[in-house]
Amino acid sequence: MIPRVAIVGHAEWVTHARGRLPEPGAITHLDDPLDEPGGGGGVAAVQAAALGADCRFLTALGDDALGHRTAEAIAATGVTMDVAWRPVPQTRALSVTGDDGDRAIAVVGRRLHPEPGDPLDWDALAGVGAVYFTGRDPGTLAACRRAPVLVVMARRWAVLAEAGVQADVLVGSADDPGETPPYGAVKPPPHVVVATQGERGGWVRPAGEPPWRWDAAPSPGPPLDSYGCGDVFAAGLTVGLAAGWDMQRAIALANRCGASAVTARGGIAGVLRAPSPGQAGAGG
Repeated sequence: MIPRVAIVGHAEWVTHARGRLPEPGAITHLDDPLDEPGGGGGVAAVQAAALGADCRFLTALGDDALGHRTAEAIAATGVTMDVAWRPVPQTRALSVTGDDGDRAIAVVGRRLHPEPGDPLDWDALAGVGAVYFTGRDPGTLAACRRAPVLVVMARRWAVLAEAGVQADVLVGSADDPGETPPYGAVKPPPHVVVATQGERGGWVRPAGEPPWRWDAAPSPGPPLDSYGCGDVFAAGLTVGLAAGWDMQRAIALANRCGASAVTARGGIAGVLRAPSPGQAGAGG
């Protein structure tokens, strides 16, 4: 059975380049520009579809040529788009990758995200196996609780706290202070916290149980660009949970997604392509 997932959140149009961002007052030259849709929600949706999931992406985009180009490019990967169009320019981003493959990101323009009053198919959330939330509106997050499994980007922990709903999984980077809520800040606390640590693997802390660690999956190639690695990890985790897998098996799939993503430039070219978790040979 093909798992059904929904991604609720943001997308940007991203220019990737090699080099280093300049100091204030300086000018620098960036090489090898690459343009594509991105953002945490956009990359996660593409990864979910690449794994064979039936993926619906509820988002908000600027109603201009670049916003429509973003929607068309994501839809071309097999994602079902459900878009609230805003009368503003599409949000853009610049991601600059250094020699070590690590990226720095500058977001340009208004942050766009879906809101409860948008004419999106909110009822569809009750019919999916899992939802991954990257948005910024607590009312929207509450609507996502209709799904049997709710996965929330850890960077949105303050939105989760304001919404007052309980996430099944809060997932993010253990090395990013913005993705680590202060103790007791999120009530009710998520059932499980998943924290990634790149090449060091990561850890899982189920509520009321001892935490456990996983080792990073071997990379299929040299690291080129860390952009989107956390997003594809979250997507793999969401797809695995939507398929009814236990946490350990879903983490194994997510781990493989992250290891694949770092070997290609941008957030889309390196997504893991695998049979649906509902089919034999899906890994995990």
